[in-house]
This record gives sequence, C-alpha cells and structure tokens, in this order.
Amino acid sequence: MRKVVVTGGSRGIGLSIAQRLAAAGYGVVAVARRESEELSAAIAAAAPGPGAIHFKAFDLGEIDAIPDFVKRLRQEFGSIYGLINNAGIGTEGVLATMHNTQIEALIRINVTSPIVLTKYVVRQMMADGGGRIVNMSSIIGSTGYNGLSVYGATKAATLGFTRSLAREVGRLGITVNAIAPGFIDTELTKGLAGDGRDKIAGRSALRRLPEVDDVARMVEYLLGDGGRNITGAVQTIDAGNTA
Repeated sequence: MRKVVVTGGSRGIGLSIAQRLAAAGYGVVAVARRESEELSAAIAAAAPGPGAIHFKAFDLGEIDAIPDFVKRLRQEFGSIYGLINNAGIGTEGVLATMHNTQIEALIRINVTSPIVLTKYVVRQMMADGGGRIVNMSSIIGSTGYNGLSVYGATKAATLGFTRSLAREVGRLGITVNAIAPGFIDTELTKGLAGDGRDKIAGRSALRRLPEVDDVARMVEYLLGDGGRNITGAVQTIDAGNTA
C-alpha cells in the first residue's frame, strides 16, 4: 500500500483528498493541528475499504520541528510515495493596514512550511527512487484579488517553487505539480446570499462553482499512472473562471 501524506487533512479540500485517496487504495496520513469530527468519521469509514486514513497531529507553523516529524513519519509508516501540501491560511487584508504578524504568519504557513516539509520528504523520495508531490496554489496567485495581496504572493510563490523543484528532482523519477483551485463550492459559499453566490458562478464559463471532490480527483489522477509524465505543471480547477 503506497503511503501519502496530506497536510490540512482534517477538513475541506484536504479531507476530501484523504477520503478519495483512501478509497483508491492508498494509505493516507492526514496531518492537522487537531482531529476534527469529520476526519474521525472518515477514518472509521475508510477502515473496511482498500486503503486507510491515519491522523497525525502537528502544527506546521513549528518549522524547526518539521525534520523530526518527517523522521517519525518514516519510522511509523515507511516510504512516503506522495506528499500533498494542502495546508494553508487565507487571511484577508489590505496591505497598508495588515499587521506585520499577519504577513509573517501567511508566509510562514503558506510558503516556508511546505517548502521545508518538502525538503525532508523529497530526500526520502530521492533515496527511494521516485515519488509524487502536489502543491496547493490558487488562481489568486496569477489573477490577483483585492484584499489578498499577501495571500496571492504566497500562492504565486507556490507556483515558482513547483516548477523549479520539478526540474531538480525529475531525473530521479519524482513529479512535482501544483493545483490552482478557484472559488470552491463549500459550506462557506452555501451560506452566501443567493445573488452573491450566483455572481461568483456567473463569472465562470461553466456557470457553476467547482467542488472539493473535483480537486481530490485531480490529486488522484496526478498520483496515478495518468500523471506519470506530468510534472512542473499547474492544473487549474475553477469551472472556467479564468478562461
């Protein structure tokens, strides 16, 4: 059973990725600060299936603790075939009035943390002779959005990191790709007033919002045989919002 680490795996897109990969037969390690009720239910539901979901508590903001955390993952679960850098924060704010601590937190969680985590996981993949890495970006990293300048900067950094790392490790059989979701259909958007949600969907070519499982399906594809010759690429999932 191939092992895949999914950060931010307790809810939303990360949880959906964990569920889909477990159903496809992967052994999933969901990483988050705490185990949610939804994740607990997913772990129980996956138990009779071909794959499995395990939970490991870790604060990805603790950069200095990442090397030891990866070492412990390796000791407990063996070779890591896939790493899904999904965890992140989406703090809004106009740059001129954002507090410096908010800026630093966004860069630490969205940029420094996944880069350092990847550093220690990819070392193992290099020794193993292969692996798959998927980084979660956003369409905001290339389109921009009012009030999300720092967030957009972190997601643009993800794209540059993905393309360059793909060249560094490709000769060793490791693929590195990014996914850039648009505005995803979640409980948050369901709570929007009808007009607001309709306006968001109306800007998209398909006149709808993508769902978390659409992102999870792309991750599954990139980890499978279909993704063996895809690397350094950005897969946009936005129902045509940027078309």
